Amino acid sequence: MLKPARLVIATRASRLALWQARHVQSLLQSLYPDCQVSLLEMTTRGDQILDRTLSKVGGKGLFVKELETALLDGRADLAVHSLKDVPVDLGPPFSMPVIMQRDDPRDAFVSNDYPTLDSLPEGAVVGTSSLRREAQIRERFPELVVKPLRGNLDTRLSKLDRGEYQAIILASVGLKRLELAHRIRSVLDIEHSLPAAGQGALGIEILQERHDLAGWLAPLAHAETSLCAQAERAVSRALGGSCQVPLAAYATHQNSVLHIQGLVASPDGRTIIRASEQGDPVNAQALGERVAKKLLDSGARIILDALIAPSGDTDTAQAHGS
Repeated sequence: MLKPARLVIATRASRLALWQARHVQSLLQSLYPDCQVSLLEMTTRGDQILDRTLSKVGGKGLFVKELETALLDGRADLAVHSLKDVPVDLGPPFSMPVIMQRDDPRDAFVSNDYPTLDSLPEGAVVGTSSLRREAQIRERFPELVVKPLRGNLDTRLSKLDRGEYQAIILASVGLKRLELAHRIRSVLDIEHSLPAAGQGALGIEILQERHDLAGWLAPLAHAETSLCAQAERAVSRALGGSCQVPLAAYATHQNSVLHIQGLVASPDGRTIIRASEQGDPVNAQALGERVAKKLLDSGARIILDALIAPSGDTDTAQAHGS
């Protein structure tokens, strides 16, 4: 196989996104020592709009569109994304041939004064960027005040340190990648904070026509994570995946069996619908679709109609946050 001479990786310019892109850059340089691998740093609309929640300004797709433009005009060969930020209806002319091995998918509780969510006093302010997290917190702790939290990881931590929040909820993996694991006071159990589809995994996006590039990138793919992500994203896709909807999907691959859980909630956490399935991993997409059907049959349709219809939102990114 002809090996690449030069590759350009499109990436957001945030510290976490750069860590992720440099991680892929390092792996590619190890695979292809004679290849020049460089980064194209970009600022996306999602990085610029910090005064409103993502559900009100177009969803998580705001974090990938500028990078896709760089693929289309030839400035970049590939784009590295947090998989949870990639719209579930990714289609021509783009493809995502590589999903890398997942790191910790769990959410982290970060606070300067309290060790756990259940130790917070009544009325304490908790910050999160995610409707998914907000609904699950409100279900368990209706006495807490949950407020939006935007910005990159360092900005969010600064807001906590300034006293704007008593605690914030972040993805564990981001803190660990930036050597900020010491800020984690406790990790939320999966059953208490079901992750977003794809949380903890990286996806690599390219133009669908770049078959050569897909072949070069293939060694970076992780089969089990790919199957889990396929099931998780199938849940979100079947539910419409609007950024206005608190939804979660998480799959594990154990002993040749794929287990998938899904969740749809009302934003206030008063109604949370859960469903699960398990089966042969080769049927990952069908398993995800079955979970979505169970959710719809159990009342998720009412939540979806109430949340999506008023705005006509059709963005297919998920309501999950960083």
